[in-house]
Amino acid sequence: MGEGDGREWRDRQRQAVLAHAAADARRREAEHAEAAKIVAWFVAEATRRGLRPTRLVARSYDGRGWYRTGLSGWYVDQARSRAVDVDGRFHLLTVPGGLRARLFGAQTEPSPAPLIVGEGGRDGESIPLRTLLARRLDAGSGG
Repeated sequence: MGEGDGREWRDRQRQAVLAHAAADARRREAEHAEAAKIVAWFVAEATRRGLRPTRLVARSYDGRGWYRTGLSGWYVDQARSRAVDVDGRFHLLTVPGGLRARLFGAQTEPSPAPLIVGEGGRDGESIPLRTLLARRLDAGSGG
């Protein structure tokens, strides 16, 4: 194999990797757009049904403390680790915690909602986002 053959092979490999990464990014963007529509549907339906939003709190990474977030919305799982705020943004409610968060509240950034919640998790339990949110709506204000 000559030096030119090796360079051509590396170039083809690099192009294949770039094409794969671009296709994966397009797939993720499409999934996030679909999930955003589902979350928007949930907020509209929760509002229509009169489900009152609640003040959301976040749990520390170590699970020992709860922290105010300044957000209002609906918890969507029993563990209260995921929520949708009134503006239609999906949040994972785990934070580093600490004294500053205890005094001033914790900051959480919205996350792109997954189409399958819990996919790839260690417990093996996953659920489609639409099913999870429909269950939350069906639970009503007590959910």
